[in-house]
Amino acid sequence: MSQKLKLTSSQVEKFQKIISQFPSSKIMVVGDFILDEFIWGSVTRISPEAPVPVVKVDRESFMPGGSLNVAHNVSTLKGNVFPVGVLGKDLYGRMLVKAIRREGIDTGGVVYDAARPTTLKTRIIAHHQQVVRFDKECYEEITAKTKRALLSFIKKRIQSIDVVIIEDYGKGVITAHFLKQVIQIAKRAGKKVVVDPKEKHFTYYRGVTALTPNRYEAYTAVGLEPNSKVPVEKVGSQIIRKLGLDCLLMTLGEDGMGLFEKNGKFHRIPTTAKEVFDVSGAGDTVIAVFALALASGAKPLEAAIIANLAAGVVVGKLGTATLDKKELLEAIKGAVS
Repeated sequence: MSQKLKLTSSQVEKFQKIISQFPSSKIMVVGDFILDEFIWGSVTRISPEAPVPVVKVDRESFMPGGSLNVAHNVSTLKGNVFPVGVLGKDLYGRMLVKAIRREGIDTGGVVYDAARPTTLKTRIIAHHQQVVRFDKECYEEITAKTKRALLSFIKKRIQSIDVVIIEDYGKGVITAHFLKQVIQIAKRAGKKVVVDPKEKHFTYYRGVTALTPNRYEAYTAVGLEPNSKVPVEKVGSQIIRKLGLDCLLMTLGEDGMGLFEKNGKFHRIPTTAKEVFDVSGAGDTVIAVFALALASGAKPLEAAIIANLAAGVVVGKLGTATLDKKELLEAIKGAVS
């Protein structure tokens, strides 16, 4: 049975102080915008046309996804967030902008490209189980004109930002050249850069402050099978040396997380999840809370533990979920030893 995270009263007091600073933090989220559609229904029969279930639709819902789910996580925790990315000039793009404006999220970094569709991921849910998912998306690299527009916004806002999050979903926004320019802008301004990586793009991330890969992404990035018996300590240390990172936070599912620091220290952080219902969006919550905590004065290990507690809350929810400050504070109190 997996070990559970236990906090001391002094840790709880410190974490509460860090979270109280979230409303003063300013986070920029650069990456791929996605609209998540959920179609909810029930199954009572199999189709006579093919051996597939017939879903009787009860309702539909839409949520900001991709890098916008990260922005949404920052916002629900009362941080100030500035998403930067690309939308198509279509219905789904308008729906996304309307959704994030409704949450009070700044839309100044939204760039429209009429030649691209807005990425849409549709999930069919029946009896609380995902039946199927289908995607409408474009993988082509964004145009030079669109890159200039994104970089212009980043340069204009960077001095007021505490941490830049890069959310790489491989949909054409995060390219090697574009990311190199973003990192240079952030470094010149003395800002931290935290990346939720795409395993095929690990060479892009050299010199960033931190990565937050899951086990699959980390092992794949170094040429290993995810079920390899090579210890996580070796894999994490290899990545941190190769890319010149300050730290690496690897999510390990039911085994919690592992934090690697450039001084060679490794910290195993036990899981806090009571029940795993849906892992959709858990990585988005991890990087959002990790960045918020760093922006609020936390050390990497403190930020990692708070992010782990947040992930333990959202995996108990269905769909790409977020949590608020009250839920996070309750999770911290609930972990007292």
